[in-house]
Amino acid sequence: VQLQASGGGLVQPGGSLRLSCAASGFTMDGYCIGWFRQAPGKKREGALCIICSKGETYYGDSVKGRFMMSRDNAKSTVSLQMNNLKPEDTAVYYCAATHLIPLTPEDITILIDQGAYDFWGQGTQVTVSS
Repeated sequence: VQLQASGGGLVQPGGSLRLSCAASGFTMDGYCIGWFRQAPGKKREGALCIICSKGETYYGDSVKGRFMMSRDNAKSTVSLQMNNLKPEDTAVYYCAATHLIPLTPEDITILIDQGAYDFWGQGTQVTVSS
């Protein structure tokens, strides 16, 4: 069972990157996928954004309007399109999977907590700098 995050790199402020999270050893369908990040010298934050199998989504305030997720259950992949990147977005980005499914749209906020997740990817570095 493995998650593989990829797509990180160096980008100028205002630029875009697209991260991917691919699952192997299990079917991503039926899992919610969260994206997290850890900035240099800081602890890993709670989920930036979450997407579940039926399309339920959550975006944190720091990324709302700039980041957008999509998922392809058949390919067991989730993508994170990051636009208008800022220097403060510089971090290692992780994807994670949880078997917990929100019963109501509001319940998705329970999945902000890192402890809700079963599997983690290895992280991909995103650096936003001029």
